Amino acid sequence: MTVHLLHDTAVLTARTLRHVTRSVDTIITTAVTPVAMMLMFVYVFGGAIDTGRTRYVDYLLPGILLITVASGVAYTALRLVVDRESGIFERFRSMPIARSGVLWAHVLTSVVANAISLAVVVGVALLMGFRSGAGVGAWLAVAGILLLFTLALTWIAVIPGLTATSVEGAGAFSYPLIFLPFLSSAFVPTATMPGPVRWFAEHQPVTPIVTALRDLLAERPVGGAIWTALGWCAGTLAVAYAFAVAAYRRRIG
Repeated sequence: MTVHLLHDTAVLTARTLRHVTRSVDTIITTAVTPVAMMLMFVYVFGGAIDTGRTRYVDYLLPGILLITVASGVAYTALRLVVDRESGIFERFRSMPIARSGVLWAHVLTSVVANAISLAVVVGVALLMGFRSGAGVGAWLAVAGILLLFTLALTWIAVIPGLTATSVEGAGAFSYPLIFLPFLSSAFVPTATMPGPVRWFAEHQPVTPIVTALRDLLAERPVGGAIWTALGWCAGTLAVAYAFAVAAYRRRIG
């Protein structure tokens, strides 16, 4: 059974990855847009923002990485809506294919596509002056957090992908996810924010994730932020997965 699931998931993942490589707008949205934002913030606003001894590109990068993922997972919802409306799910049901493999194919495609986009963003950041003396262990921890974050947001994307009545509606869910880093410590220190905004920024999930990534890349001691970050990612992943599976069973049967 496990071998059957893995084989079906691999075949279906290859199918969705081919769709991604043929879609130029996907590449532009998931890689070029975050790069453009990074260029604008560093070269236009960076000089006006005091981040102490930390260069602004170093300070900014973790937040841009999260926005990259939030932008990328929107396409998971769009691809699911397109597959659903084309009747491909019904055709899959008539074939000896593991049903869970269909969802996992879209999720794994999201992980691969976002990994490529993240690598492009980091590469551009290096050209802009980003530097990190973090060791292999720290980089693996960064990759692990980003992977968990990507999985959590992708399973959130699966829900509107299965329940939305239109392509536009499926993609709209990502707007709050993209906007959330702006109300965190991703772009400016929370100490500069007014009271209510500062409270929200310091207690929403993006801030501890950004803080953990920033400390790891800067070779600073990682405190409780990493556990808070992992807790938010793991908790969101578990809840989103449960709702996504329930939506899949109701919609597809």
